[in-house]
Amino acid sequence: MNGNFLMQAVVYLTAAVVCVPVARRLGLGSVLGYLLSGILIGPFLLGFIGEEGRDIMNFAEFGVVMMLFLVGLELEPAQFWRMRRMIVGMGTLQICLTAALISAAALFLGLSWQASLAAGLALAMSSTAIVLQTLNEKGMMRTAGGQSSFAVLLFQDISVIPILAILPLLALPAAGAGDAGHQSLLSGLPGWMQTLGVLLAVALVILAGRFVIVPLLRLVARTHLRELFTASALLIIVSTAWLMELVGLSPALGTFLAGVILANSEYRHELESDLEPFKGLLLGLFFIAVGASINFSLVAGDPAGIVSLVLGVMVLKTLVLLVTGRVFGLGTDQNLWFAFGLSQVGEFAFVLLSFINQLEILDNEWMERMMVVTAVSMTLTPLLLMLHEKVLVPRLGTLPAETREADAISEHNPVIIAGFSQFGSTIGRFLRASGVEATVLDNDSDRVDLLRKMGFKVYYGDASRFDLLESAGAREAKILISAISSPEINAGLVETVRKHFPHLRIMIRVKDRFDAYELMDMGVENLYRESVDTSVRLGVDVLRSLGHRGYSATRAGQNFLKYDEQALRKLAGERHDMKQYIFSVRQQIELQEQLLAEDRQNILSTNDLAWDSEHMRETISKHVPEADG
Repeated sequence: MNGNFLMQAVVYLTAAVVCVPVARRLGLGSVLGYLLSGILIGPFLLGFIGEEGRDIMNFAEFGVVMMLFLVGLELEPAQFWRMRRMIVGMGTLQICLTAALISAAALFLGLSWQASLAAGLALAMSSTAIVLQTLNEKGMMRTAGGQSSFAVLLFQDISVIPILAILPLLALPAAGAGDAGHQSLLSGLPGWMQTLGVLLAVALVILAGRFVIVPLLRLVARTHLRELFTASALLIIVSTAWLMELVGLSPALGTFLAGVILANSEYRHELESDLEPFKGLLLGLFFIAVGASINFSLVAGDPAGIVSLVLGVMVLKTLVLLVTGRVFGLGTDQNLWFAFGLSQVGEFAFVLLSFINQLEILDNEWMERMMVVTAVSMTLTPLLLMLHEKVLVPRLGTLPAETREADAISEHNPVIIAGFSQFGSTIGRFLRASGVEATVLDNDSDRVDLLRKMGFKVYYGDASRFDLLESAGAREAKILISAISSPEINAGLVETVRKHFPHLRIMIRVKDRFDAYELMDMGVENLYRESVDTSVRLGVDVLRSLGHRGYSATRAGQNFLKYDEQALRKLAGERHDMKQYIFSVRQQIELQEQLLAEDRQNILSTNDLAWDSEHMRETISKHVPEADG
């Protein structure tokens, strides 16, 4: 293996390990940490990464490729149909308006109509990698702003296919084959033949997914070798990407299509779990590569021009997104997040601009400027989102000015509930039906509006903020229930409560045992894994359906929960040593099964004794009817 390649890999990984934790600690998010680390080690600052670092940069692009494959896996046809209005409506409005405005601005700057239209279509793209990563980190994927962002990004990803088909038609007749380094099987063909070739390549991926990939996975699954299945997943991605590159298409688009085709296959979850670690690492390397690719020499040579281009593009996109969100009924805060979150130019612009350069639609000078605008706008996005979160939301609030007074909390109850989605609303309804009033907080303005129409008294706000908790009566309350799904938000909430309201008893919803471990390290005792009780209740119903006595089945379920909680607390301290953790897990499973078997035997013995006593009473009453008692 090339020693220089290994050195570059060490530099990339060291920068990530140093910069990302610092960025997270400062509240900047991991994406900005990766971007800043790339700027730091890039050729225009410390110079650790130069021309020889391109191999790793190209390798890092597979993070985006894998992310699009996983996005495709999550997009079931039923989900697409439910979101069709948002995807098609919001996506079409955003792309058409953005491309039109940017094209008009480019015409004003002196570009030809072909170059202007090509630039408008490329710069209309937003960054799926940055936005989805940020949504997941902040636990906002299921909010109205998160769902709208996902819908528009999905439409953009799909629209790259027809855009790549249209671009050859914009090529000037005198244009040559383009850069020899970007040759494809379709290079040199007439525009209409390139368009036909693109459509045929898409059809080929769809057919291969249905009739080749799924049978291959079935064959591999029969071997029961996990590493072979992982290799097969990587083979699907790499081969699809390679085939799409042969015809000049985006590798990420090809793998996205393959993911959509496999979304309903029986191997969907195995593919997701096998590829997730690769995606996270490579996506981080991609962000570093973007930071390192910013041409600061060009910025230094024409700072006013570059800044004007970056601000002009981002302002235009923000205005279009604000209009789009308002047309589709987003609340103020959700619409602001939606607009700021998608205001950058995305990674697909690199793909489209490369193809535009190959077709010689744009000259090299403008091409370089567009690349810099794309990279700089991606770097600015986390800062814009932080500005929105720290400055705009506290000042603008969630509702229009005339109804903002409703967020002033006038009631103090013994219980405070943070988060009122499906999980939290069930708790709230149960407590209210039992005569216990609770103060309910939620940071999704659209959900707050909807719940108020349903008759619930819900207050908008971020429950991890000290001032909001104090106004909600945290000093007098006894219990704080967090029904929030985000581990990061829950951790911040625990820190705030521990610091300012140490008397509050905290009860927290967690997704799984690993989220529980993190909160246990912070001293939280009352943790409720969201799927455990439902899973055990289903198991109890299975036992009843198989003929087990109702009391015995219910008692078995209760005992299982008790033993599982005991095991959770024992395993928490051993999770950092994976070898010891796996050994202890196996021990705990055996111990639980042994204890449950003993409980079952005791219950059977008790039932037998009860049956013998009942049988004796029936015999006495039959033969001595005159006996009294």
